[in-house]
Amino acid sequence: MIGSRPVRLAVVLLASALVLPAVPAVASREVKLEILSSRPDKITGGDALVHVDGADDNVHVMLNGKDVSSVFTADGHGLTGLVGNLSLGSNVLQAESGGRRTTLDVRNYPRQGPVFSGPHEQPFVCETAQFTIPVIGGTLGAPLDADCTVKPRVDYFYRTTAGTFAKWPVGTTSYPADLAKTDDGDPFIVRMETGNANRAVVQTTMLHDPLREATPTPTRRSSSWNGRAIFTLGGGCAGGWHRSGSTTGGVTDAFLLGRGYALMSSSLNVFGQNCNDLTAAESAMMTKELFVEHYGRPEYTVGFGCSGGSYQAHQITDNYPGIFDGIIVGCSFPEVGFGTISFISDSWLLDSYFNKSSIAWTQEQKRQVAGFATYATLPSMAAGANRIDPRRNCDIVPAAQRYDPVANPRGVRCDVFDHAINTYGADPSTGFVRRPLDNVGVQYGLGVLKSGVITPSQFLDLNEHVGGFDADANLVPARTVADPQAVRTAYRTRRLTNGGGGLKDVPIIDYRAYFDTQSYGDIHVRYHTFSMRARLEKANGTSANQVSLLEDARYGLFSTESPLLQHAIDSMDSWLTVLDADGTSRPRIDKIVAAKPDTLVEGCRGPDGFVAQPLNRDPASRCEQLFPSASFPREVAGAGVAADIIKCKLRALVRSDYPAFSDAQWTRLRTIFPGGVCDWSKPGVGQQRRPIGTWQ
Repeated sequence: MIGSRPVRLAVVLLASALVLPAVPAVASREVKLEILSSRPDKITGGDALVHVDGADDNVHVMLNGKDVSSVFTADGHGLTGLVGNLSLGSNVLQAESGGRRTTLDVRNYPRQGPVFSGPHEQPFVCETAQFTIPVIGGTLGAPLDADCTVKPRVDYFYRTTAGTFAKWPVGTTSYPADLAKTDDGDPFIVRMETGNANRAVVQTTMLHDPLREATPTPTRRSSSWNGRAIFTLGGGCAGGWHRSGSTTGGVTDAFLLGRGYALMSSSLNVFGQNCNDLTAAESAMMTKELFVEHYGRPEYTVGFGCSGGSYQAHQITDNYPGIFDGIIVGCSFPEVGFGTISFISDSWLLDSYFNKSSIAWTQEQKRQVAGFATYATLPSMAAGANRIDPRRNCDIVPAAQRYDPVANPRGVRCDVFDHAINTYGADPSTGFVRRPLDNVGVQYGLGVLKSGVITPSQFLDLNEHVGGFDADANLVPARTVADPQAVRTAYRTRRLTNGGGGLKDVPIIDYRAYFDTQSYGDIHVRYHTFSMRARLEKANGTSANQVSLLEDARYGLFSTESPLLQHAIDSMDSWLTVLDADGTSRPRIDKIVAAKPDTLVEGCRGPDGFVAQPLNRDPASRCEQLFPSASFPREVAGAGVAADIIKCKLRALVRSDYPAFSDAQWTRLRTIFPGGVCDWSKPGVGQQRRPIGTWQ
């Protein structure tokens, strides 16, 4: 584990066969070795922050037989030291103290990876020359090598009394006249480090006063740091491939820094630059590793992000527990590959059908078939679905290298699925990624057919002509058929967020600014919060560790200027602090529920203040009346809000389900769905109840 609690401790091996002096009883406790900066089997960059517990003053620490004791310093809880010069691959750490000895096997990977994400994506464009250094200005310049390496640097800036950030004066020996104070009265001076990991730019910030204190280290911390860390996760997706990125998730938030938090992020933790949760998780692991090596392990680390940042927070926490100890998500989705791709690709099909339909449809009928709060959301989502097209969003790749079905059929394919080819594998017949995308048996508009909003003729024409996508995302008459192996892989490896991995063991705050009724049709619609909640409940029998907060859009999607989001941040701090102090043996979920602050109550902030009530889809509830959650195409077609069925199981058509159909219409329906229609009451094809374990 990389979080604030140990996962693996090497237990002492009693050296009874050795001739050793007697050990006093006060020094007889076990000697333990712990890697603070990473999991022992996933160290990167040739160094690791190591802690030795239970040792006396004469401890000896060895790396592969070489004494490295000199790097260790007493920290009040034992000894801590940054051990370098690890060999690639297997290494052995050993600690011996007073005749007691322990060993720990560790594995080291290159600083630029990969560790578990598979072979690096190629081609890969370094964008360090476009990476502007926050506050300081200027760029990082050309990379030093093909792995986008840059020279590490440290910069300082400060908060002014005018409420802006300014560069710290070089060589100054006195405080600027306009220097502001933090919430705790400390000088608001920020230390920012910039470096590399996993071909990404990594940045960290924390409060530090260079005039008053020495450079912080793991055993000499900045007195202004509150000991906690927030990992900022950037949004987006389309175009998030084949590039290192020119920004991070943001490390200059004045509210968070002013509260004393350390911030960290990387350019591959911005989904608009890397729309792949596997690489994002690996990059987050390595970014946090660097932070811990430089500053020590935080008491806890919170994943913090909106939209594409919420994808990362959910998937990293569920699949790689320990990187984040709690998450605060905004404008959330469960994941991109299914929760998002399904509803935007369905929108593309529906919008295309409506635009070419030979029968009449009112705009309101179209809206209700899609399920959205506004009609504008439908064409907007249709446009956003181009992330599944391998020929779109490819500007970063040189034109001569891009895929073209005729001119360059083996060229680079720029889409969200091919970007995940390490996960799903290639179809040997085409070389393209095995794609887990399917709409066979989906009865679009079924719910509004039953409610009488559309006619049987409209329903039949829609489902006969809505079609699907070929491998290049061309619209075709046939429905889209998922690759069976890709579907199994998506469930087995938790690429479809299951909710039963690490997510069940952490506090979750889902903050949402309501954007469902934006006139342009916004992608960040409210039902996705219910999707994640439903998955938690299916996997764990409860979602008691998730609290949902809702308000209007006055502060934008995810701004710390919002008092409600500020409340979420402060509440998470209290929640994790109390949770960490719970030393009982009761179940983890009971600890989480007991630790939740009394002041953290689910509800919405309306025009007359905060309404404390469960956020659900009860039409009688005040929050639902203020902020209707609406629906989505597959829910209108009969699917559940969990949106976790990639390919549905089929059942035979039943005539009594369509009482208004004439004989001719019934015959036509059977022709449209010769293999049957979706049975949403059953798990999807290949949907396992128990995916493989975490950290796979």
